[in-house]
Parts: sequence; C-alpha cells; structure tokens
Amino acid sequence: MSLFGRMFADDEELGKKDDDRKPRPTNLQLPAWSTRKPAAWRRRRILYGFIACIALYIFFKNIPVPDHPPINLRPNYGKSPGHVPTQIFKPDTEASAQTPPHRDKPSEAEKHYFDGPIRFYKLAASLYPLSRLRGQVQMNKNVLFAASDLRSASELIPIACEMANWDRNDVHFAVMGRDNFELDEIRSVNGVDDDCKVNWHDARPDFSPWSSNYRMDVSVGAALGHIETFMHPQVLITDDSSREDGFFTKAIRAKAAELGKSVIELPKDATEKMMWIARLDSGSLAAWQTTYVDILIHAPPRSSGSLIRLLRSIEAADYFGHRRPHLTIELPAEIDHPTKRYLEKLVWPPVDSSVSSHTSQVSLRHRIPRRTSTVEEASIRLVESFYPTRPADSHVLVLSPQVELSPVYFHFLMYHLLEYKYSSSAPLSTEVQNLMGLSLELPTMHLNESAMFSPPMIRSKSKGADSNQEEPTPFLWQAPNSNAALYFGEKWVEFHSFLTSRVSIDPATVPSRPNLISESYPSWLEYILELMRARGYTLLYPNYPSDRESIATLHYELFHPPEEFMKPQPQTETPNTPLLDPETETFPTDLSSSHRPKHAESTPVKTKLTSLLPNRGFAVPELPDFPLLSHEGNELSSSLLSATARSFTADFRRQVGICAATYKPKPEAMKADDLFCNNNPEARGGRSSADISSDEPFATSMPPDYKPKPPAVMDDDAIRQSEFEAHLNRQAGKKEDPAGKKKEGEKGGTGSVEKEKSSERSEKEETNMKSDKEMKKVGMAEFNDFLKKAEKETGARTKETKVELDEKGVKDED
Repeated sequence: MSLFGRMFADDEELGKKDDDRKPRPTNLQLPAWSTRKPAAWRRRRILYGFIACIALYIFFKNIPVPDHPPINLRPNYGKSPGHVPTQIFKPDTEASAQTPPHRDKPSEAEKHYFDGPIRFYKLAASLYPLSRLRGQVQMNKNVLFAASDLRSASELIPIACEMANWDRNDVHFAVMGRDNFELDEIRSVNGVDDDCKVNWHDARPDFSPWSSNYRMDVSVGAALGHIETFMHPQVLITDDSSREDGFFTKAIRAKAAELGKSVIELPKDATEKMMWIARLDSGSLAAWQTTYVDILIHAPPRSSGSLIRLLRSIEAADYFGHRRPHLTIELPAEIDHPTKRYLEKLVWPPVDSSVSSHTSQVSLRHRIPRRTSTVEEASIRLVESFYPTRPADSHVLVLSPQVELSPVYFHFLMYHLLEYKYSSSAPLSTEVQNLMGLSLELPTMHLNESAMFSPPMIRSKSKGADSNQEEPTPFLWQAPNSNAALYFGEKWVEFHSFLTSRVSIDPATVPSRPNLISESYPSWLEYILELMRARGYTLLYPNYPSDRESIATLHYELFHPPEEFMKPQPQTETPNTPLLDPETETFPTDLSSSHRPKHAESTPVKTKLTSLLPNRGFAVPELPDFPLLSHEGNELSSSLLSATARSFTADFRRQVGICAATYKPKPEAMKADDLFCNNNPEARGGRSSADISSDEPFATSMPPDYKPKPPAVMDDDAIRQSEFEAHLNRQAGKKEDPAGKKKEGEKGGTGSVEKEKSSERSEKEETNMKSDKEMKKVGMAEFNDFLKKAEKETGARTKETKVELDEKGVKDED
C-alpha cells in the first residue's frame, strides 16, 4: 500500500473488525531494540515538518534588504587559476550598452546608483603574465602608478614613461576610475608610443560609470588586493588628492596602510619640478614615507638678522607635499628683540585648512649660563640637541645661521638621501656603509682655511661632449661640515657614543697636536673629524655646474665666529648689533672680524633639480664612481683610505684611548667604545694616562703631505680677487699665466710669493715628497705593505725606491 493510502484509510477498512486476525500470545515480549510507535504520531510529525518548511520559505522570501547589499569581491577569472580565458573577460556588447539593473528608478540627478556584485573582466589578463617580473617575490623592482581621474592619468603618464626609460624599475600603470575609455584610447590621447615600456592594467569594475561611491571604494581596495597578490609592488604613486576622486584617495590610503606600502602623492606641478623621481629605484621609493629629517640650528649671540633670513628661506622652500622637517633652534643666553618677535609669529609647519588639528614642529632651547662656553661644553650642547628615535630612518640637518637655502633644497636633499642611503644596491657597497651624510654646501676653502679648495673634475660623459672636456662631479670628502650638512641617524648615534667617551678624558693627558680645522667653524667638528678618520667615513659633497649658484648660500656680511672662540668685546661696543631692522628689513654691510672667512658668495638655485644632477644619459652615477679625497684634500683610493683609517685607529687607541698595543676589538654598530679603554682595565694592559708623554705627537699616521697652517689673513682686496679668479680658471680648465702670477705676487706681497713657489713644484717632486713623508709617518712595515697594495692596484708604482727609516730622526723631525 502507498504511503498516502496508509495515512488516510477508507471507510471499509475503518469498520473492519479484528476477528479474522490470529490472537497474539499475551506473554510475548517485543525485542529491546524495537522503536515501534503508533501510526498517528508518525502522521503528525510529517505534518509539522511540512508546516515548518512553508514558514521558512515565507521568512526567507520576505527578508529585509539592507541599504548596501553584500558585494561579491571575487573577480570572475575563469575555471582554473592556470587558465586565462579569452571570451568571458569581455562582457556582452549589448549588455554593456545598457544601464545596469536597479531596484528603483533613479531620479535625473542621480547618476551613480549601482551596488551589484563586482567583477573585473580585464584585470586577470594582465596580472597572470607577471610571473616573469618576479611578482610572486616580496622584494622586487615593481613600481605601481595608479589613477582614477583621466586628468591625473595625464600628469602621471610622462613620469611613468620616464621612469621606464631609466630601466631601474618594472613600471606598471593601473586605471581604476569610472571612465569607460579603453586603455588604447587613453594611451593614444596622451601620446604614448611603443618606446614607453610601461605595463598597463585595467582595474575598473563592470558597470563602473553607474557604480556608487561605495561600490567604487570597495572595487579600488579589491583591485589593489589582487594586484598585491600577483605583483607585490614596492610603492604606489598617485596624483595630488585635490585632483583625484575622493573614493580613490580614501581606498588607496586605507589599503596601502593595511599592506604596509608607501604611497607617494605627487603635487600638481610634478611633471615640471619632480621629474627627478623617475631616476630612483624601487628600494629608494619604498623609503619615501618612512624617512624623517630634523633641522638643527645653533644661533650664536647677536645673530638675529642671519637667523631670520635662514628661517624665511626654510619657510619659502618647496616640500612637494612631504612631511615638514622638525625644527630645533638653539638660542643664546641673550635673545635679541627681533628674534623674539619673529619666533612669536612663527607657525611651522604652515596651517593646513583641510586638517582639523595643527601640531607645531618647532622646539626652542634656551641656554641659561651667560659665561663663555668651553670647547667641550659647546660641543656637548649641540650634539645632545638631537637624538634619533629610529636611527635607520631619522636624520639631522645641521644648519648655520649664515646659510640661506634654495627653494629646491628639499628636492636636492631627498633625492640624494633616497638614492645613496636607501637604494636597492646600498647594502652591497662599502662606500655606502662608510657614508656619514650629505653636504649641501660646496666649500671654497680647506678645513684650516690655508688655501683655496678646488673640487675635482672628471672627463665629460655627456652625450655629444668632447672626450677631453672636463665637467664637475660630486665627490666624497673625509671632511665634516657645519654650515649645511645632513648626518645620518646611525652615524649621529655613534658620534654620541664617541663624544661621551672623548670628553671624559683629561685633556692634559692627551698629546698636543695642532688644530686641523679653523676657528671659523664650531669646535665639535674637531671631534667628529677624529671619528671620521678612525672609521674611514666620508661626506658626499655637491659640485654645481656654476660657481654662481648653489643649494646653500653662505653670507658673511653678518658673520659671527663660534661662541667658544669669540674674543671678549670692549664694553663700549653695542652688544646687540648688528640686527635686522624690522621696519626696513635691511642688513648692515659693515662688519669687521678677525675670524671672518674670505669665501666667495653665490646665489640660491631657483631652477628645477634635474639641471643640477649629473647628465650621463640614462645612468645614475654610483658612489664608487665619485672621486675620493682625504681630509686635507688629496685624492686617494678606497683601499688607501681604509689603510689610513686602520693606522689612525691604532694610534688613537694608544695615545687617546689609553689602550694596549695588542687591543684590537671589533667595532659594534652605532658604538665607539672600541676606541677607548679608560673604563676597561683589561684592555689597557697595565697602561695609564701617565704612560703617555704630552710631548709625543698625536696620531702620527697623518696623510702624507699635511702641514697644519693657521687661518690665512688676507688684508689686500686685490689678493683675494686674484685668488678667486685663479680658482675660477682652475675649475674652467684654463692654464695659469706664470707672468700674470708674478705680477700678482709683486702686488700682493709675501703671501702670493709663497703660493707661487708652492704651485711651481713639479708633479714628480710632489710624488717623491708624498712617498718620503708617508714612509716616515706610517713606518717601515706598514709603508712596504702600502707600496705592495698600490702596485697591485695601479701597476705604476716604481720599485726603485730605497726605504731607509731612522726612528730617532723621524721623531725629531715630527
């Protein structure tokens, strides 16, 4: 019988009696496993289940619909990840021409209403082939440009093509907006040809012209997530937020923060002013947002005019939307009234109307004691004014009040910092590891101001230039700078460690030595020069195409010597002059000082940065390509610099650090404890400060022909003018006229005559003199090793030199 028949029996069966059935035994028991139940309960259970199914159907049929229904974030890529379909990525032509379905008919003012599932029909076809560009690897050379508005795309495309031409990165461009133009049409409108080696990606969802802001926001984040899976871009580059769509900027920032990526938002005039960004590689660009720069200014007494001029140049500079540097100003004990009034009105960084809150980035440090500081106190006061929070990414820019910065100084600073500190090849270069910082100033005098400084020149490598033509080039110099120089955070921490131990040593126990740096510069340069010579550190100095322009211009009409070297002034002299007149904003021009340097002034550069960078085709010069100079200006090789540093370190440990001759510890990162043994009895080897003779010369491993000279005093304006013209002629590659030099010597006196004699030395005599003095200062064994290394490197060393060393004669001569 069927189930329906068993549930609903007919009348005949209901009336049938049970007489014809056999009686069952009363003592028969059912088995324990039997679950037999009456038929009536079985029918009710089926009926209840049927009613429950109807109730569930009615509930799900009438469930409330939210304002934003769930959106499918998974793109329809095809049946298998390894298969790239060709037909399903192209939506139906008729369906594309129609508007997407909507629940309610929108009003005429409503254009973007669609909130349906998101599908990327064209993104997968360009993402799957990225395996050849190492997209599956976290560290690669992929750089992603992204745009939503077509006007922003027009601004970014020239920079992306320029970056692709430099061939240092794998450049990608993703379109994520509402516009329905094909990629070929976008490239054609912007004049992109086959020479632009950029990988293009269409990351727009289906029905993008009618999509709501919420759907576009989600689609940008979803597309960026899929791009991250297949590409792993090192940095994202977008246009200024004021010209981009709001949903795009919001989604890019949120997703990049989630993925830990840097976002570079270029300013409006990036094509004109920031084309230098195309030269940076992916490693440099990835450090864009994590790099911090602090500015440290030490204002001596009566320097309000120069200080205000410096602060104005900092405010007027272009920071291209980057984070403004934190400003720390060391004020003297007596603050001039113009300085007080200016600092009261100083707002740094400028107030941004788009940001609700404003945080000041200015710190003022006012010294309480009024007496003249010693050399140690002045050095400690400036160095302890800054300590990096993250030494690897936080750096300090030390500025003198005599400096006026160019409007593009921050462009220059960021380019060289990112290129030579964070480049992908930086960890592999010894020169990068020994780079202590960057200088913005090109000095015109040596450290002791004994002679004019001529920067090195190289043969021109520019396209179409004469092979014998020389051009200026940046160079590495083992010389510190206090006028305008950036010091890396790691090296500044090491300098903290060095100075802590150095000033704790009694000066009476340190062997006497002449000062290597003029008293026109602050005293802390002497200490940092010791560290640079012991470690072999250098600074990267610029060499501008024209002597008339520079990034950092030094003005000397308001020059004040460092406070620790300032002589007491007569009481009849006005203590608060010269000052800037707040009414006329003019500076006094008559200022005499015995410490006033005789440098030639230049004007700040106002052109774009690319005009100052070396022009060598599509090849960025690396640090090993630059000339290397010792602290006294002699060009040398990297191996010779390392050998000199090892020799200086041994002498420094023995004479200053009170270490045993056998003590040769391995230096630790960001520490200089290995140079001192005053707190380490075991490293002393039983030596004490009494074992060091004060008459013993300090650090006998000086460079070959160094002769300390006092700062030159030039009283005749004609002499200064002639020397400056000779300096310009040397930079231009012109030969000097001996007759003209003789005439200048007759007019100038003994100073010019001595310079004439020194300049007439033949190259052979200078080479022999350097070899002889190197032999006497380094010692017999070390000098022989030095000759062997030099012969291997150059193959031009003579082997006929007879080495004879008289220890007593050397000591007497030194």
